[in-house]
Amino acid sequence: MTISIAVAGASGYAGGEILRLLLAHPAYATGELEIGALTGHSTAGASVGELMAHLPQLRQRRIVETTAENLAGHDVVFLALPHGHSAEIAGQLSPDVLVIDCAADYRLRDADAWQQYYGTQHAGSWPYGIPEMPGHRQAIVQARRVAVAGCFPTAVTTGVLPAVVGELIEPDLSVIAVTGVSGAGKKAAVALLGAETMGSLRAYNPGGKHRHTPEIVQNVREYLAPEAAPKVTFTPVLAPLTRGILATVTAPLLPGVGPEQIRKVYEDFYAQEPFCLVLPEGQQPETQNVVGTNMVHIQAHVDQTAGKLIVTAALDNLCKGTAGGAVQCMNLALGLPETAGLPMAAVAP
Repeated sequence: MTISIAVAGASGYAGGEILRLLLAHPAYATGELEIGALTGHSTAGASVGELMAHLPQLRQRRIVETTAENLAGHDVVFLALPHGHSAEIAGQLSPDVLVIDCAADYRLRDADAWQQYYGTQHAGSWPYGIPEMPGHRQAIVQARRVAVAGCFPTAVTTGVLPAVVGELIEPDLSVIAVTGVSGAGKKAAVALLGAETMGSLRAYNPGGKHRHTPEIVQNVREYLAPEAAPKVTFTPVLAPLTRGILATVTAPLLPGVGPEQIRKVYEDFYAQEPFCLVLPEGQQPETQNVVGTNMVHIQAHVDQTAGKLIVTAALDNLCKGTAGGAVQCMNLALGLPETAGLPMAAVAP
């Protein structure tokens, strides 16, 4: 049986990255997976060759309008659409279809948090797409609907999760995360022009304003006592990079926790996780070492003078932070090998 896949928003950065990964998927090579409808809005009618010359296998294909009709009849539908657009489409698709949403529409369980940060009606929540979070892999395996995590929450959550689950820190996180410009999508914007970003760093949406803040809080809260109230201060920084996130998370250590305990907890927590690599002591995560991969490189440090844990985590925002996470969830939900089609080795230099 051949599994057909449609990609809505195929000409955007996330959609194009999903296609790149699918074209290298072993099940695509054997014919077990086939790529069906590729949809878009402003690019409808254009060929893939015109829009995404880096995908030569699909160069003759044309983008069609994003409608439920064009997406119907597929076994898997990836929604790589702007926030707030997925719910309308998803509601028109058969419950038997595996729908994987790369936007935020179904990530948050708290309707008030959704209203505060997105300002529209809350559509509900789906199983959350970070398989490395305890309990989530099993939910994804059984799901027909999956909400892929945001890129910043993926970096921060995988970085700090061992310390949260291991009860090594107070849930009071200070996060500074440097990101490349592709995280803002493919839309034209003056602030993202090369002349505005080259040779410059700029913080944006600080002070709890970034939309990924409640998602990080939700992920941390899941592993705390019901009465606990996690705090997250999140400051993203735009850097002149195409891809990549380097997140630095600082949190107070609980009394008696030392460097040896931290290292053991981190190494044990990720020992069986193929996409989370705890680096040897003294080696720092670098965005160049994860570009194009589904990896998160992680390092944990103890500042004994300050009594703080400092975690650094690097990933590719378009791969593990979006499209790679989406394909990883697809593999799980379809019963395919979880690592299939997902690169672990980056291009270097």
